[in-house]
Amino acid sequence: MPEFPEEPIYRHLARIGKALSNPVRLRLLDVLDQSERTVEELAEAAGVPLKNTSAQLQHLRAAHLVTSSRDGTRVRYRLADEQVSRFLGTLQHFAHDRLSDLRGAVQERLGDLAGVTADELAERLADPDTVIIDVRAASAYAKGHVPGAVSVPLEELEHHLDELPADARIVAYCGGPYCVVSPEAVRLLRERGFDARPLDGGLIGWRRSGRGLA
Repeated sequence: MPEFPEEPIYRHLARIGKALSNPVRLRLLDVLDQSERTVEELAEAAGVPLKNTSAQLQHLRAAHLVTSSRDGTRVRYRLADEQVSRFLGTLQHFAHDRLSDLRGAVQERLGDLAGVTADELAERLADPDTVIIDVRAASAYAKGHVPGAVSVPLEELEHHLDELPADARIVAYCGGPYCVVSPEAVRLLRERGFDARPLDGGLIGWRRSGRGLA
């Protein structure tokens, strides 16, 4: 017998909390929020061992947070739908407001660079003085990017600095809200005298604001 009449309801509700109680699963969801991937691609992009990635995906599938489809001999994984992405965004904002340890960890990893919001960037898309650079891998850029952005992977950025207008206002972005790549790019650009800021939330933040990709 249930401990209380509503126990079966809360037990099912707790399945979502249980699925999200593992940091590796949260990381996998953020990576899948950028684009669908095979388990091998997901493991590489997330920096998680393949065996662990496969195991954690089963928990996420059981909670209906991810889904999959077969492409020949390969299985491709994606978020179940846009509601999952919006829920993750709400969870991250809620946790950021509640947990000082989280805020400290974010500042330690990403620094305290003032970013550009998706709304601000949308207003500047037609501004010729604004240059948007996608510092992810070229393969990630090809799957979808902010309209008007140019692909300059972080490891190539230093070799392309002379191609950037000296008086441009540069916005750099990478994958998600906790990606360390765009802050690194912004610091490099500022050291070389450019006016540069990161995009808050990265590509995921842009999508969660309701805007499409090119």
